[in-house]
Amino acid sequence: MDFDVVVLGAGIVGVSCAIHLQDRSRRVALLDRGAPGEGTSFGNAGLIERSAVMPFAFPRSLGALLRYARNQSTDLYWDYKALPSFAPWLARYWHESAPERLAGAARDMLPLVRLCVDEHDALLARAGADAAALVHRQGWIEAFRTPSEYSAAAKHAEELARAHGLTLDTLEGAALREREPALADAFCAGLHWRDPASVTDPAALTKAYAALFEANGGQIVSGDAATARPENDAWTVQTSNGAISARELVVALGPWSDLVFAPLGYRIPLRAKRGYHMHYEATREVPLGRPILDREQGYVIAPMQRGLRLTTGIELAAREAPPTGIQLDRAEAYARPAFGLGQRLDPRPWLGLRPCTPDMRPVIGPAPRHRGLWFAFGHAHHGLTLGPVTGRLLAEMMTGATPFTDPRPYRPERF
Repeated sequence: MDFDVVVLGAGIVGVSCAIHLQDRSRRVALLDRGAPGEGTSFGNAGLIERSAVMPFAFPRSLGALLRYARNQSTDLYWDYKALPSFAPWLARYWHESAPERLAGAARDMLPLVRLCVDEHDALLARAGADAAALVHRQGWIEAFRTPSEYSAAAKHAEELARAHGLTLDTLEGAALREREPALADAFCAGLHWRDPASVTDPAALTKAYAALFEANGGQIVSGDAATARPENDAWTVQTSNGAISARELVVALGPWSDLVFAPLGYRIPLRAKRGYHMHYEATREVPLGRPILDREQGYVIAPMQRGLRLTTGIELAAREAPPTGIQLDRAEAYARPAFGLGQRLDPRPWLGLRPCTPDMRPVIGPAPRHRGLWFAFGHAHHGLTLGPVTGRLLAEMMTGATPFTDPRPYRPERF
């Protein structure tokens, strides 16, 4: 064999899997059609979300459903043409978001979330000072525009913080402005989650981890993941320099993972939630210190190396549909006065895809019907957060080590 393992996908999850397998003496090739960190890992709010102890659930209140049905909200936009194809997936998502099932998803995800910052720190220590400089430790803030929304959210947040040992500061009025002087009077209160870290260039961080992989002897190759095929008790895939083979194959292609698993007969309900980002000039004298979620409008403003990055909520549309920009325009109307956004710095909005399963758990583990085939995708909004911890768990499973947590909640055959 040319390699022991070929990892398909050079986003944060694939790169992390490659490093952890390499650490366990596997000869690894990392394959992607582009450079590391240029896909979904390129555009996000940059959060290593240690406080994400509750998954993103489907709204179940009648008021929220009616609001989204009008299709005028900032945090969700849906394309009429795509809705029929999403309907079965959305129905299951709604079912899985019932309180008892949502609590089960939260329990299953907690072992991964609990270690997310620690596993990033372990890689940062090896990737060098430039990579470590990309990560800041000021947490993030949920900001609220109305006291009633804040009051209800604060009670729930304090309960979560106590239950999971998280550090949370409740900030009202002047306390919020003192913590974040760059904020305008658009917000009356905030919840400052202190445990998460934030990244000022997620693509650069992924590239730094990929450079660590290469420095330790790993190979990054350009190729077409969709050409992966089982052949003579091995796996082959076409690269720009011809075919390569390995005994094991890892599918870590995020929202494009179905390009490999679907032709092999797997019917995993993976769908992509689309989202946009744009960078803006910062015009306030005091720089923004940490990412801010406008809780009631559903967008995030995050300080990045390129400027202030606005990341939108969810767009439900066909994966291949052209960008609409509708959500970005809606969010910008709220964000510009609240954060003092200046001119746009990118020639066009960036469009990315969040790979989501309806039960709010990633798919991590061996494919049930193909020897040597492994899956690591479906991390929804938390690919950056869970990349390194996923890489560790998958590598432990693949090399016969005792996994640090029970991997059964993430098994592919649950579908």
